[in-house]
Amino acid sequence: MRLKAENVFKPGAYPEYTYVSRNYENTGISYELRLKQALRTAGCLTSLIGPSKMGKTILCETVIGFDNIVEVSGADFNNNADFWATVAAKVELPYLGEITTEREMKEGEAKETDSKSERYVLSKDKVIQYYKDHDKVLVIDDFHYASKEMQMIMAQQLKDAIRRELKVVVVSLPHRSDDAIRQNADLSGRLSLINIEAWKKEDLKEIALKGFKQLNIKITDEVADRLAVECLTSPQLMQYICLSICTLLEDKNEDTVNKNILETAYRFTTVNFNYYDVVNVMSKGPNTRGKKRNKYKTVTGRELDLYGLIVESLAKNPPVMELDFDAVYDRIVKLIPEKEGRPDKQSVKTHLNNLHLILKEKEEIYKAIDWKDGKVYILDPLFLFYLRWGRIGE
Repeated sequence: MRLKAENVFKPGAYPEYTYVSRNYENTGISYELRLKQALRTAGCLTSLIGPSKMGKTILCETVIGFDNIVEVSGADFNNNADFWATVAAKVELPYLGEITTEREMKEGEAKETDSKSERYVLSKDKVIQYYKDHDKVLVIDDFHYASKEMQMIMAQQLKDAIRRELKVVVVSLPHRSDDAIRQNADLSGRLSLINIEAWKKEDLKEIALKGFKQLNIKITDEVADRLAVECLTSPQLMQYICLSICTLLEDKNEDTVNKNILETAYRFTTVNFNYYDVVNVMSKGPNTRGKKRNKYKTVTGRELDLYGLIVESLAKNPPVMELDFDAVYDRIVKLIPEKEGRPDKQSVKTHLNNLHLILKEKEEIYKAIDWKDGKVYILDPLFLFYLRWGRIGE
């Protein structure tokens, strides 16, 4: 049976036909083998950290297997959450409940029933034992979504759990760090640390080359190179773009990926991404309360204030996920004609700080960038891709 494009390129699911194994920190050892080693180390917690959309969850699913992995999110744990109740619920264990017992009493020939109800709470020891008996591995994805207070509570619970040989993987982003785990003195010596590096161009190319080969679609190395650069080190984004290309080719009844189709595919891909409100919030900045902001005429003829200039600067070539301040400032300056006035560096830093504070207080999708230690970190490659290709007409 001929494969369909959606069977080959899977942005949001396990990529059976385009899975690419990578080596761990230039050691010649694969990430799969490194994670397998970590999970076999009794009494240790595995900390898996790496940028967003880099395949951390797919790696866990590959090594652990769908029958054994139990995935929870840091977002599942609010400040009122019972850690073990949440963990038990994921495997449908009745952690909290009420049990009713009945007994019959005889008085002469009449029978009476006496009922007694009691509440129960399953102990964490029984939850841990269930996981061990059924070879389950607890994977806490997006650990950074939990509040700082809840992260500390979770770290305390996990310390005892791993001592009892519960297998746990904590997955988090850099710069939104899992300090409650990695810098916890109580967990010192009990951590298996795995840092997921950004994908290299060669590995990303392999996704495209493998997938298009499965579909009998022709693609040159040069075009695959271009795709590898534009997908911003994200294998998930590569899957999205390749699927868009397939849809466009099918519509034209063609079987060759040429460079002329790429920009159309990029813009087509952004239809999947809902970052319009994020860009809008960033471009507007904080409430001005009636005060007018300085506006700068750009080389394209648009007039933008400094918040708009910051957004535009992030979208420019080359596409990168991390920029030091001087690089951001240089990009902003290049957006403004030489004859125009330019913002001073301190003003740009103040605006970046304001943006950081605004986004920090909003929902998770808005936390797409971070301004920390003199650097701008773009935490979500799909957001940057949207900045570059999704704002048609701007």
